[in-house]
Amino acid sequence: KKKVRKPQEEWYRVENTHEAIISEEVFQKVQELIASRRRRQKNGTTQIFSGLVKCADCGWSLAYGVNSQNKNPYAHYHCSKYGQGLRQCSMHYIRYDVLYAYVLARLQYWSMMVQKDEDKLLKRLLNASDRERNSAKKKQAAELKKAEKRKAEVDGLFAKMYEDWSAGRITEYNFNMLSEKYQNEQKELETKIRQLHETMEAAVQTAADAEKWIALMKQYVNPVELTAELLNTLIEKITVHEAVKGEDGSREQEVEIYYRFIGKID
Repeated sequence: KKKVRKPQEEWYRVENTHEAIISEEVFQKVQELIASRRRRQKNGTTQIFSGLVKCADCGWSLAYGVNSQNKNPYAHYHCSKYGQGLRQCSMHYIRYDVLYAYVLARLQYWSMMVQKDEDKLLKRLLNASDRERNSAKKKQAAELKKAEKRKAEVDGLFAKMYEDWSAGRITEYNFNMLSEKYQNEQKELETKIRQLHETMEAAVQTAADAEKWIALMKQYVNPVELTAELLNTLIEKITVHEAVKGEDGSREQEVEIYYRFIGKID
């Protein structure tokens, strides 16, 4: 039987006939991230890591550059805060090809694990997220306790100062000056406390989060190259630490990958 291929303008598209691997909400969010992170270079190319690579110390994005003076030119990343000459951070230099190879190897590893034993990987992800969450929770709880304690102290100081002003023990000039100082600190502490509460609530990982990430991994079986779409779909951010030189002249550098939904895993 001969098949006749219809022109595309005569095609009919029927949506939602199959269960989606990921939700429409997740899909649209990833597409928005991909679009927002695509920054064209002067030569017209788009860097696939754009918006993803961060400095592990200051949190600024790593800037892309090319060493064209070398006999064999190569691309690299460095901390943009350091690059602006502020000297408030170190270079955090990493070659593009080194970063590319490492990230690709990690994604290939997780792709293999998904295919090998999905249930075992799910348990591993949940255990890893538990450790990561507990560690972060302790740190955030300590920061929250400190901020709340200081907030109570400032509130008390402000009340005492008002009493002194009412009783004429301090001048109106000093009252206004200290009042502005304490009120600014109160606002900063209130913001910090609110953000810590929100962060701690949002950090709760569930089995559904791990399952979402595994579902995303299934879309990229045995990846052989990296693309902006693949990176933004699977990865939230990549942090690069400053390199450490050993006594033998060797160079070691830690790179952490934070995956979408599940965060950092070993």
